[in-house]
Parts: sequence; C-alpha cells; structure tokens
Amino acid sequence: MKVTDYENEWRVRPYSKRELAVAYAPDITPASALNRFSSWLKHNKQLTRALERTGYTKRQQVFTSLQVELIFRYLGRP
Repeated sequence: MKVTDYENEWRVRPYSKRELAVAYAPDITPASALNRFSSWLKHNKQLTRALERTGYTKRQQVFTSLQVELIFRYLGRP
C-alpha cells in the first residue's frame, strides 16, 4: 500500500472513540479495545495535554478533526 493510500484510508475527520479504539485493536472486543485505547491516552501525557488544550474530556465520545490529527501524530495512524 502506498503512503497516500494509507493516509486516505485513515484521513483526518471526526471519529467516535469506539471507532478509533477498534481501528487500533481490531483483534479484540470493542470493550477491550476501548479500555486499551483509554489506557494509551491516560499514559501518554504529552498527547493527553495536547488533547486537553483542544477541550477534550475523558467522557467525550467523539473526537474532533483536530483531536484526531493529534492522536495520529502521537500514536500513528491505525
């Protein structure tokens, strides 16, 4: 897959937390994927601070495009 194809597959746009969690961990249950994803966010202090500057709260269910861009920057694309 070319880089441009890869980037098009996971373009920056709003995503639900569940959607991203499952994308990063497709081989486990959605509930487990959400737990893992939340743990990654909690333990990646730089990402957490960057997300908080955009207004992110841990109860938020949908990430904005800006927040998704930050997640991709810190974690890479799924």
